[in-house]
Amino acid sequence: MSITDLPAVNASLNAISTVLLITGWVLIKRGDRRKHKACMISALITSALFLTSYVIYHAQVGSVPFRGTGWIRTLYFSVLIPHVILAAAIVPPILITASRGLTAKYDKHRRIARWTLPLWLYVSVTGVIVYLMLYQL
Repeated sequence: MSITDLPAVNASLNAISTVLLITGWVLIKRGDRRKHKACMISALITSALFLTSYVIYHAQVGSVPFRGTGWIRTLYFSVLIPHVILAAAIVPPILITASRGLTAKYDKHRRIARWTLPLWLYVSVTGVIVYLMLYQL
């Protein structure tokens, strides 16, 4: 594996996080706390691996410019800008949500998870979209 493989790895980790988050949500709706917990911890680990790989890649390569023009460029930045803002902002709520779940503060966990989950999902899904637009178009 080389440094040039990391964007695809990063997109894959984002996609895996998305699947784990949705699965974890379905499991808790079914009342299966044990499997929900396993999925959400796995999503957290997967996202941490993504972040590590992302930092390693960009420390080596730097910023990668989007080469598209016209309407696709506008679309790209309309996806990228909120993705970047929310990716930075979501880290503390993820950690708080996980902490409350792991310490059995379920009422507090549920209250923040209602906000954390959709934002985390948005960041994971748009991460894959940004990858596809930047490296596959």
